[in-house]
Amino acid sequence: MTREEIPLTGGNVTAGVVRVGDTVRRRVGPWTPAVHALLEHLWSVGFRGAPRPLGIDGKGREVLTYARGEVPWPLHFDLLEPQDQLARVGRLIRELHDALSTFTPPLDAQWNVLMPADRNDLIVHHDLAPWNLVIGDRWVFIDWDNAGPGSRLWDLSYAVHGFTPMSAHRDWQRADAGPRLRAFADAYGLTEQQRRDLVPLLTVRTRAMHDFLRDQAALAVEPWATHWRTGHGDAWRSDAEYTERHTDRWLTALLN
Repeated sequence: MTREEIPLTGGNVTAGVVRVGDTVRRRVGPWTPAVHALLEHLWSVGFRGAPRPLGIDGKGREVLTYARGEVPWPLHFDLLEPQDQLARVGRLIRELHDALSTFTPPLDAQWNVLMPADRNDLIVHHDLAPWNLVIGDRWVFIDWDNAGPGSRLWDLSYAVHGFTPMSAHRDWQRADAGPRLRAFADAYGLTEQQRRDLVPLLTVRTRAMHDFLRDQAALAVEPWATHWRTGHGDAWRSDAEYTERHTDRWLTALLN
């Protein structure tokens, strides 16, 4: 019996994602075998904050376990308002990075690398954000297509931008951004040196998103050209300028 395919909306990069029963079906790419090996490793070491790969279906799509719950961005950000909820994200990312640190990629692994990271210490998600977190009985990070070489702080600096959030937009700018940053860092367990190293990287990582969209738009590469045309580049540039302007604020929040 053929089960109903229910389109899953909300993403702005990958089209054609559907739910079938308790599974999600998505397009595959050259990176899919490596991503599945990574996700299977996470499950093998007891990390449950990611989907589990279930193979490829008869239509050539990857099959992943479906995560029930709400995605915070943009309509349910109140789920992350209490600092203990934000701290839970920090702890989840620490658990994820610790699990990733024991992953040995396949020798023939191909990754869908969009931009170079600061270092290549381990394989990381590269898009840990409130649009890729499902909050339910389990908290699950989804959309692993851009996983690849990077570092803990590179991954974390991007997550801080989205979950704090560090936004120049008047609707998202937070008077309590400093305390939220501190709660996030404390929950992750950053050392003093890591806190000092994180602060400049917050601006570097945010500006890298602007530069990536600018360069892809110049090459007319979709969907990035459309994102650039519809103002995503301006938003990332403004956020980078805002983050850099408040460098001393972030240092004070993290170190005092």
